[in-house]
Amino acid sequence: MLAAGTGAALAAALLSGASAADATVPTRAAAPDIDIAAVKADLGELQSIADENGGNRAHGEAGYEKSLDFIKGKLDEAGFTTSVQEFTSGGAKGYNLVADWPGGDDGKVVMAGSHLDSVQAGPGINDNGSGSAAILEVALAVAKANLQPAKHLRFAWWGDEEDGMVGSTHYVDSLASDEASKIDSYLNFDMLGSPNPGYFVYDDDPELEKVFTDWYAAKDIATEPETEGDGRSDHAPFKDAGVRVGGLFSGAETTKSQAQADQWGGTAGEAFDPCYHSACDTVSNIDDKALDLNTDAIAHAIWELSS
Repeated sequence: MLAAGTGAALAAALLSGASAADATVPTRAAAPDIDIAAVKADLGELQSIADENGGNRAHGEAGYEKSLDFIKGKLDEAGFTTSVQEFTSGGAKGYNLVADWPGGDDGKVVMAGSHLDSVQAGPGINDNGSGSAAILEVALAVAKANLQPAKHLRFAWWGDEEDGMVGSTHYVDSLASDEASKIDSYLNFDMLGSPNPGYFVYDDDPELEKVFTDWYAAKDIATEPETEGDGRSDHAPFKDAGVRVGGLFSGAETTKSQAQADQWGGTAGEAFDPCYHSACDTVSNIDDKALDLNTDAIAHAIWELSS
C-alpha cells in the first residue's frame, strides 16, 4: 500500500512536469504571526511590576528581579532550559537570564537578546520592555511550533544595560575561548515601539541586515540603517568579540526629520520617543503598529536564520 501510494505520488509529479526531488523536498515553514495582544499583555505585567516596586525596574531594584522571574517562569513552562547568570555592578547584584531551546547544532548558535532593565526614573516600557516582551513571545512561538531548527536557538535578557551594557559584557567576557566562535549571529532588540516610530535596521552585517530589509520591503515599508544607537546597546560587546550582529530599533531621543515623517508617518520635529528615560515611558508610550511589525520581523529572522 505504501509503495503504491509513493509510486502514484511520484508518477503524478512526473506527469505534471515536476522532478522527483521536487516531490519529496519539504518546504521551509514560514514564521507565525505573533499576537500583538500577547506582547501588550507582557508589557502590562512589566508595568504592574514597576508600579508595585518604586515605579521602575532598574538594576539592583526589586522591580528588575521580579521582571526576570516573570519572564523565566513563562520560558520554563514552555520547555526552555533557563539559567540565571549573576554579576555585580555599582555595588549591587545584577542578573542575566539566558534561555536555550533544545536541539540544533550547538556549534552554530543563533541568539536574540534584549535588555530587561529600566532606568531609575521610570518603568521602561518602551526602553526596553518592548524588546524584552517581543523576544519572549517569539520564544514562546518557537515552543508552540515545536520548532526543530538546524542551528541552536538561544534567547537572552540582559541586566544593567543602562549603566553601559554591563550584563551583556559580563556574558561575553565569561565565554570560554572557543564559545564566541560558536555564536553564528547575535540579534539585538532595543526600543521597538517608540510612539513616533522609525524603522531602523542594524547595518553591521550585510546578510543579517538583508533578512530584515527584505521582510520590510515586501510590506512596502522603507527602512534606514540604524545609527542613533550604534554601540549604545547590547550588540556592542558581541561585535567587539567578532560575532556578527544585527537588530532593529524604532528611535530614541533624536528628532524625526520631515523626510522620515513623509515615509513613516508621525510628527516631524519631535523625538522618536519623547519619553525616553523618563517617568512617562509607560504602557501608554507604545505605538502598537511598530511593535507588531517589529515583533513579526523578529520571528521571521529567527525562523530564517536558524533553518
